[in-house]
Amino acid sequence: MSSVHEVSFEFFPPKTPAGQDKLRGTWRALAAFKPRFFSVTFGAGGSTREGTLETVLAIRAEGHEAVPHLSCVASSREEVAAQLARYRERDIRHLVALRGDLPSGHAVAGEFRHANELVAFIRQTTGDWFTIDVACYPEYHPQTRNAADEIRNFRKKVDAGANAAITQYFFSADAYFRFVEECRAAGIDIPIVAGVMPIANFSQLARFSDVCGAEIPRWIRFKLESFHDDSASIRAFGLDVVTRLCERLLAGGAPGLHFYTLNQAPLSAEICKRLGV
Repeated sequence: MSSVHEVSFEFFPPKTPAGQDKLRGTWRALAAFKPRFFSVTFGAGGSTREGTLETVLAIRAEGHEAVPHLSCVASSREEVAAQLARYRERDIRHLVALRGDLPSGHAVAGEFRHANELVAFIRQTTGDWFTIDVACYPEYHPQTRNAADEIRNFRKKVDAGANAAITQYFFSADAYFRFVEECRAAGIDIPIVAGVMPIANFSQLARFSDVCGAEIPRWIRFKLESFHDDSASIRAFGLDVVTRLCERLLAGGAPGLHFYTLNQAPLSAEICKRLGV
């Protein structure tokens, strides 16, 4: 497979100096694959919000493209406008705009209820300054009531001004292709990049998947359970499964792969090597 396929890698802001050092090693290792960008998630608490910008600036200082996430849940319009101003001051021109999850202890969702409202607000206040990526869900958002709702909600984000989308991770290529087909039929024509989760740890994967609505196919779940604590077998099996998934996605026309790295380089790097990125 040729290197025309674009990859990107997602990190979360580290909370400790040791975590920062480790992440620096991670992005340096993954920079070898010439990613289109590294993205950095945006926590709902103040400290991680600051960490998002710091991490983006540290990655950019080493000559790589870095993209902050911006989530709007539990935020006022003033807070979001101030965050956008901070990004603009530093000449950041690309964002991942998300609704985000309500922080624990918060009962009120703030002034934005949905991501499309955030996208519209970014466009109203900053025009075309930012390239905006949004999230989409081939296997349905946990709060989606029916299949048509998923496309409708995604359509609202596109109509509000999104330039591209990154999917939630999934393990069924068919789910992705069906979703893209439905989007095209609904007149949604922006690039839909496939989100990829390398498999490192079964209990962690099961926990994430329960929260975000990603389906772990029964055969994968059974096989992973059968390895118990044998992390080498989990890793080897996971690499094979996810590499095959990526091969199918790229062969079927996915415009790129976005790796949810959990701040670790080895698995994402090995998959990229196997793909010939």
